[in-house]
Amino acid sequence: MRYGIAICDDSEADREYLSGLVNRWAREAGHTAEIAAFDSAEQFLFCYEEKSDYDILLLDIEMGEMDGVTMAKILRRENDTVQIVFITGYSEYIAEGYEVAALHYLMKPVREDRLFSVLDRAAEKLKKNEKVLNVECRGELVRVPVHRIRYAEVFGNYVTIHAGEELTVKMTLGNLEKELDDRFFRVGRSAIVNLTQISRVTRTEIRLNDGTGIPLPRGAYEGVNRAIIGMK
Repeated sequence: MRYGIAICDDSEADREYLSGLVNRWAREAGHTAEIAAFDSAEQFLFCYEEKSDYDILLLDIEMGEMDGVTMAKILRRENDTVQIVFITGYSEYIAEGYEVAALHYLMKPVREDRLFSVLDRAAEKLKKNEKVLNVECRGELVRVPVHRIRYAEVFGNYVTIHAGEELTVKMTLGNLEKELDDRFFRVGRSAIVNLTQISRVTRTEIRLNDGTGIPLPRGAYEGVNRAIIGMK
């Protein structure tokens, strides 16, 4: 596989070190890595306007005027598939990664084995994101990227899929479940939720990142939490 990988770090030594490790990972894993290095968040965003097909971003947090977390928030407004890996020397930043769905944090100095493991995970997630669900809606075939599905709910003989737009199709929730992968969890008889879209879980409700609340049936709380913890 070919992957576009961006490295954004204000340290030239760190950029060269990470580039060498990424090239080694790609060779050993049988991939092709096209690497672009940037010395600031501003430089990356300027170039991103012309070339926006990066798959993986290795992003330093502590940089000049714009820090890595701020840059990631800007990037996420239009790109929800790039795999963001934060590089930092300070553990207190870790909580901020949830806001931008960061794949992982790596502490400096970055160890080769840990970087390789994270890049393997990123490649696996990118492979999953290629999956498309074909559904017939309003008399036409609609192709829905599976990773964009936030949740689905059933009404009688119809299922409404929430994936940016609402698509109501005649099918059972069970049949839809068979078309999805391990990122999705069946919530009782009425809904399926994308685990990566969950911001919090209470005894009575699942709350998604966009603020949507999904009622949680009695006894389902532990199952949802186990699914989230076990998610790759």
